[in-house]
Amino acid sequence: MKTVLLEPLVIAPDVLERVSGFLQDNGHSFTAYDTRVEDDATLIERSRDAEILMVGNLPLSADVINAVPNLKMISVAFTGLDHIDLDACRERGITVCNCAGYSTDSVAELAFGFMISLLRFVVQCDHITRECRTRAGFIGKDLKGKTLGIVGTGAIGMRVAEIGKAFGCQLIAYSRTPKPAAEALGVRYLELDDVLAQSDIVTLHLPLTDATRGIISREKLDRMKPSALLINTSRGPVVDIPALAEALDKKQIAAAALDVFETEPPLPEGYALFDKENALLAPHVAFATEEAFVRRAEIAFANIERWLEGSPQNKVI
Repeated sequence: MKTVLLEPLVIAPDVLERVSGFLQDNGHSFTAYDTRVEDDATLIERSRDAEILMVGNLPLSADVINAVPNLKMISVAFTGLDHIDLDACRERGITVCNCAGYSTDSVAELAFGFMISLLRFVVQCDHITRECRTRAGFIGKDLKGKTLGIVGTGAIGMRVAEIGKAFGCQLIAYSRTPKPAAEALGVRYLELDDVLAQSDIVTLHLPLTDATRGIISREKLDRMKPSALLINTSRGPVVDIPALAEALDKKQIAAAALDVFETEPPLPEGYALFDKENALLAPHVAFATEEAFVRRAEIAFANIERWLEGSPQNKVI
């Protein structure tokens, strides 16, 4: 079998050698590209003879997938799959496996970093300290005792619930499928409108689907408290960004922190949230820790090893 890694996995060479070594040890070939390209022509050229492809968040279109005649399996070193044309994979009978869980802790931790940064004005305090000013006007709020509304209680949402409980938050949630494990933690499941209306902090942990696209709309933002915070470390398009910009301008909510947007950063100049002092923005880094990158490489190659053995894991299709 010929395996081709189409983009760097941001791990040290010795780690890549360690996690991929089983391929050559078992007579398979392995090619790893250390540059990321997104044009289909180059991707087709790099993939042409592959039977197994590996990507992180590199888009794979139907044109690329269908131009690789021997392709049998794609190992995606990422959790979300909206960058892969899954319909083309289904039509070809190509197995797709992801790395669900590799960044659960990393994303949950950044969500709380956002919460504390907004509650305690961390960015502003850094600026005023460097300007030789005092704390005047920047008295923050405790996280303890706040009502934390978790929208989506998958693996990351569950980890957020666990950490929120440790901080002493009151936990409420909305999810299409309530989990007994969440209820055992003290999470109360409510309808989405009730979660938005009652929460001091709303944190989003949803996949991007037709049902979730734009779910945090102008109407939903109107239901939130004027003192509430909105945190999004899930998928950018679940939030209506123009509506959020308007809500921040009008102080319909107190502040928002986002790590994800309609497109991958870099964002265009003049982006709708750039001039909002009550918006904290990060360039899609929630998943990006040294430890998480090693975990995802281990899982991505283990997916291939298990598939070769005939017992695939983390199989999406």
